[in-house]
Amino acid sequence: MSSQPPTLPRAFLCRRFTAPVEAALHERFALTMNEDDSILSAGQIAGLAAGCEVLFVTATESIDATVIAALSPSLRIIATLSVGYDHIDRAAAGEAGISVLHTPDVLSDACAEIALMLLLNACRRGHEADRLVRSGAWAGWAPTQLLGMGLVGRKLGIFGMGRIGRAIAVRARAFGLEIHYHNRQRLAPALEDGAVYHEALDDMLSSADILMIAAPGSPSLRGTFDARRLALLPVGAVVVNISRGDLVIDDALIDALHSGRLRGAGLDVFANEPRIHPGYRALDNVFLSPHLGSATHETRDAMGWLLIRGVEALARGEEPANLLR
Repeated sequence: MSSQPPTLPRAFLCRRFTAPVEAALHERFALTMNEDDSILSAGQIAGLAAGCEVLFVTATESIDATVIAALSPSLRIIATLSVGYDHIDRAAAGEAGISVLHTPDVLSDACAEIALMLLLNACRRGHEADRLVRSGAWAGWAPTQLLGMGLVGRKLGIFGMGRIGRAIAVRARAFGLEIHYHNRQRLAPALEDGAVYHEALDDMLSSADILMIAAPGSPSLRGTFDARRLALLPVGAVVVNISRGDLVIDDALIDALHSGRLRGAGLDVFANEPRIHPGYRALDNVFLSPHLGSATHETRDAMGWLLIRGVEALARGEEPANLLR
């Protein structure tokens, strides 16, 4: 008598992943998907994922205690295609015995590349330059046209010197930037690689020609960069954010950019995405990017496979490296 094939665990995919990763998910799970890739509400997730053992999410989904309660007791694993996990109520997940996986390490290089793209465009007036050429209004080269900030000898203050922050520092040094940083703890000398540590964030801000916000998203960091802290930056400084939009008070940054006290900004993340503060759209001295930090084929594939391998490890009774503890 032939044995029955094993029953695949049920899983729900909240957003579309890359084609190779989706194919792998279909092989390993009885998978249902959000086919149109819309951002689902908590109520929609609770209804569509009912009875699933594994829930694949991204940073756009809010997995709060209500969703977790609705999906219990069948739900065993929440796997988020992100490094940050502030969109998941970990306390509620823990109480329900649900494991949470995320995707550290594999996106550091891609995020660092976007950080440098934002930095360069903010310092060298990329938005204005592009618009000038596209508009047909460009009259040709001029000695004082769109003068920007040169990088050699400038001080880059990195808020959050984790893997992504360190990858940014490696690239920034090649442009002649002097690296300063603030972190919860000082790095070992080998990881610090000559960067100047500031125990107090305010101290770092007062010396930073360019502020790079690269700390992982966390509720405790919301509103860190308010009007008081932004005012500590030197006049003419530049702000770059690849972390989470809610670390910055929008009105305070917009006021500083509008007044000219800050030279410019490069932003890849925003509070209330995609409903960004309309004040940003009216500014010429801000370069805006639609949350592209990890948006390469290679990185998104690697993130998806990291989650798959993590789920498989948990099924074997192992503890994967990307399990949040």
